[in-house]
Amino acid sequence: MIVSDDLFIPMRKDSSNAEAIVRPQLTYWQGAWIRLRGNKLALMGLVIIILLVGMAIVGPMISGHDYAKQSIISKNKAPSDANWFGTDEFGRDVFTRVWYGARISLFVGLMAALIDFFIGVLYGGIAGYLGGRVDNMMMRFVDILYGLPYLLVVILLMVVMGPGLMTIIVALSATGWIGMARTIRGQVLQMKNSEYVLAAKTMGAKPFYIIRKHLLPNTIGIIIVYVTLSVPSAIFSEAFLSFLGLGVQAPQASWGVMANDGLSTLLSGHWWRLFFPAFFISLTMLAFNVLGDGLRDAFDPKSRR
Repeated sequence: MIVSDDLFIPMRKDSSNAEAIVRPQLTYWQGAWIRLRGNKLALMGLVIIILLVGMAIVGPMISGHDYAKQSIISKNKAPSDANWFGTDEFGRDVFTRVWYGARISLFVGLMAALIDFFIGVLYGGIAGYLGGRVDNMMMRFVDILYGLPYLLVVILLMVVMGPGLMTIIVALSATGWIGMARTIRGQVLQMKNSEYVLAAKTMGAKPFYIIRKHLLPNTIGIIIVYVTLSVPSAIFSEAFLSFLGLGVQAPQASWGVMANDGLSTLLSGHWWRLFFPAFFISLTMLAFNVLGDGLRDAFDPKSRR
């Protein structure tokens, strides 16, 4: 007896439907990770950031030179086997100073982004949830801070606190959280009348509990993207301030300080002193920006399938 394959077609369809029902659905984070993995440019940015952080940790130790040790007989030497990135006007190894400067630049960028995250999320969440007069007063204060000249704030802090690493972080964080606060406020205003928030209110949940348990978790994707994009902005601001002489002081080094020192000797043919710090500033900003764009696409609800 010959049985046609057509008889098994309905059974095959039923089994495929059953598999689709049994197969677990992807979570929000799993879907975002799958979309991020499909973005090769964003993954390349992530790999570059990991390599930069790794080299900032081990780079100053593998060259065999101290970042502050001077040697007049070795000043302004071109890149060689002994000094991979050359030396500066004091004979200090540029390779070691580049990666020591990476520690400071990355630390400033990450710390400023984290401070912006905590202040901005708390401030914006409270303003958006309470609304009304409280929201109006809080946002007018934000508008006043936003109107202050950035360099004026930095110079005043330099006078009060003195130049240094902590002063830069405080200066970057003084007004850097404003954008985060405005973004979170807008998201909370959209979600605070949602059904799950109204249900929590009906059951007697307190405002801070609702913000912490219901509103902020639903904005985590936007928060991650904003923090990722604020890191290169803080790194560039630190480099700019250090370039103007308002950053870390000798013998410490950052990419901005090295770029400022290298610019004055560019016409003398010592190109390596400007090239390497400028290159790594650009590479770091590019890596964080492409990663931030990839995360924005990954967390975008409209891109879900």
